[in-house]
Amino acid sequence: MLDKTIPYAGFYMVRKAGTPIPDFPLPEGFTFAMYQDGEEEQWAKLETAVLEFGSEFEALMYFKETFEPDKPELYKRLLFIKDSNGKVAATANAWWSFIDNNRRAWVHWVSTSPDYQGLGLGKAISAKVTKLMTEIEGDVDVFLHTQTWSYKAVSIYEKCGYVMTDEKILYKRPGKKDSYKKAVRILKELQKKNSKN
Repeated sequence: MLDKTIPYAGFYMVRKAGTPIPDFPLPEGFTFAMYQDGEEEQWAKLETAVLEFGSEFEALMYFKETFEPDKPELYKRLLFIKDSNGKVAATANAWWSFIDNNRRAWVHWVSTSPDYQGLGLGKAISAKVTKLMTEIEGDVDVFLHTQTWSYKAVSIYEKCGYVMTDEKILYKRPGKKDSYKKAVRILKELQKKNSKN
């Protein structure tokens, strides 16, 4: 869940080609599953529950505009973890983004339902979606965007081989230029504060 009580700064992480990807087993009663028709509503519900969107309608509209034009790709790229009743507990997407007209492997929308946080599902789905990406795209650099509001997820991504990157091409878009430095500063302050507690 996003912690919007702290200052916001968006930043990028990269898992460099060749970096080992760990295995994090799922707890009993949970299984990995790929997207099936109709599950966009469960995706929208989860993403709204973790505060990524203001409403399920907004999340659903984003899904339809962003992913449905390439719907055949969803079946092999949109990953879920489901509980024993088939409810979506976590999700991640092995998608892509274009940076300066170059297509790059990009992990999108890694989220765990508030009902299931603290069980290791975030680590499990982050590692699994990264492996999935290498199966689809080959062992290439894999990028993701996150933010200081998701600071607890940063250590999960690091366990899966991702590191913060200040690659200039990623930050050249409007409003992004000083984002990396701001994020580093905020994360250091949080680390310092948490080490005192």
